[in-house]
Amino acid sequence: MYAIAVFMHHIVSNLKCDMDKSGERPGIPIKQKSPLTSSTRFRSRIISGEVVIAVIYKQTMNQEIRYCTTRDGVSIAYATVGSGLPIVKTANWLSHLEHDWRSPVWRHVLQGLSAQHRLVRYDERGTGLSERDISEMSVDAWVEDLTAVVDELSLERFALLGISQGGAVAIKYAVRHPERVSHLILYGAYARGRFHRGDPKEKELVEALRALVHQGWGSDHHVFRQMFTTLYIPDAGAEHMRWFNDLQRVSASPENAEKLLLAISDINVSNFLSQVKTRTLVLHCRGDRVVPFSLGQELAARIPNARFVPMDGNNHLFLDNEPACTVFMQEVSAFLGDKTPPKIKVPDDSRRLTRALSQAEQNPVYRILVMAAVLTTIVTFFVWLLAR
Repeated sequence: MYAIAVFMHHIVSNLKCDMDKSGERPGIPIKQKSPLTSSTRFRSRIISGEVVIAVIYKQTMNQEIRYCTTRDGVSIAYATVGSGLPIVKTANWLSHLEHDWRSPVWRHVLQGLSAQHRLVRYDERGTGLSERDISEMSVDAWVEDLTAVVDELSLERFALLGISQGGAVAIKYAVRHPERVSHLILYGAYARGRFHRGDPKEKELVEALRALVHQGWGSDHHVFRQMFTTLYIPDAGAEHMRWFNDLQRVSASPENAEKLLLAISDINVSNFLSQVKTRTLVLHCRGDRVVPFSLGQELAARIPNARFVPMDGNNHLFLDNEPACTVFMQEVSAFLGDKTPPKIKVPDDSRRLTRALSQAEQNPVYRILVMAAVLTTIVTFFVWLLAR
């Protein structure tokens, strides 16, 4: 109960309102155009010694979505975009290839990585466009997902990017296949899930989160999912939070979200850290509230010759207007040996929308509505707990 109280206090302190987005679950196109509106496209251009991801018209940058099958018979959706040295991004807590491609939460990362490289990513089993009816979720099962994708693409040598939970998958794969991984990049990652951090309060927090998922994940009311959103991107504006809320809705069923939460909490690849032989770059935000900064330090300290880059910020995934975005792109670009680092240029229309939403958040009526929604959620949650 203590962990639940702490969790609720955190939510009340940080929650920002968003507007839920209705609509059917997206389809499965083979090719998709760039994010933003249908009239804007992206391409890379060399400007003053930097690769700038600039908004231009009448250009297309397509991702291609295809399917492969793991050795245990699970259908995995994967997407490719760009050209150059392949970067394979392992799947992490909730993804949806189609939704992420358009999302302001992810698009700056995807654009930056694919500016000079062939970016490969996939939805892990049970989530996104991959097969939903699955029985096993574990690090070994997720490694099977990754193996199926890189084998399907016949990638002999590639850089491997592990974000959050995906870091453990990347570490285990790199240890098993050092000949195939040229570079290992770990951002916001960890070796030990909450069940293996030696703190009983961590287990209590998992149970509280599990109760929230069980009670409200599939609900039409976004306030339950908003609690997870506030943990992951506490400094985000309403637009980013709305997209992240929608990601959770479309990426996993309540049953699979609960399975995934438990499997992530049970991660423990600490015994593999000393066995990593691949060149490794570890990046972590100091104020990360999902994965503590100390867990990133642990990775860098225990992986031989790993380089550690601390970054400023509280969001688990840095947003396009944060200094951490520039630091990440510059460090990864230098690590991979790119001639010029990509620079994310936020479109003017996106800036105007962000400013408008920020102004709305200062409105007293807006704040009253936010607190009313939060208090209603808290009361509903505790009534449900007492009725169990």
